[in-house]
Amino acid sequence: MAYRETQRVRRRKAATREQLLRAAEARVRAGGFAALQIQTVAADAGLGVGTVYRYFRNRDSLAAEVFQRATEREVAALVKALAVPGSAITRLHHGLSVFARRALRAPRLARALIADPVSPEVEAQRLHYRRDYACHFRTLLEQGMESGSLPPQPAELSANALVGAVAESLAGPVAEHENESEAVDAVCRFCLRAVGAGAEIPAADAAPSLEINHEG
Repeated sequence: MAYRETQRVRRRKAATREQLLRAAEARVRAGGFAALQIQTVAADAGLGVGTVYRYFRNRDSLAAEVFQRATEREVAALVKALAVPGSAITRLHHGLSVFARRALRAPRLARALIADPVSPEVEAQRLHYRRDYACHFRTLLEQGMESGSLPPQPAELSANALVGAVAESLAGPVAEHENESEAVDAVCRFCLRAVGAGAEIPAADAAPSLEINHEG
């Protein structure tokens, strides 16, 4: 008779895998992908090195899983932020604010996701998710043009430029800015001017309240 895993065994395996991924992400949050090593992750999780290799074939596959989980969480937060009520400009401002604030609350993780040297496997995911971010911005820009609140422009090009502007600023000096609100406002205003929001750019103190939760 072929062996069939029981539900209890499946739950135990899922819990162990989750334990390893949490330990791995904690390492990346603290020191970037360079700090992600099989031995340290195993020690942090209170498990043996062999256990890690039962769930992940090597360090690169573990890094790819950490990257995917963290980035999908950030994309979901952006999608939620862009869905708030209001004009296209208000929604874009809110989305940019959430994008920037989440990164500034976890600067080392943001740098890891945006700019750390990574394996080809992780780099492929990075490109995929940059396109994902841009796709959501493009949809909103197209809605803004349809409503007349934004001027005609190549939406795909503008969306890619938005992702690049925010990502590069967050991976650089802005990440160490002493005043988070000023930094976020500056990035948002730059992006909104770039897409032609003009006089409709919301005031810094008019930004909707933000829900910042990196774990979910």
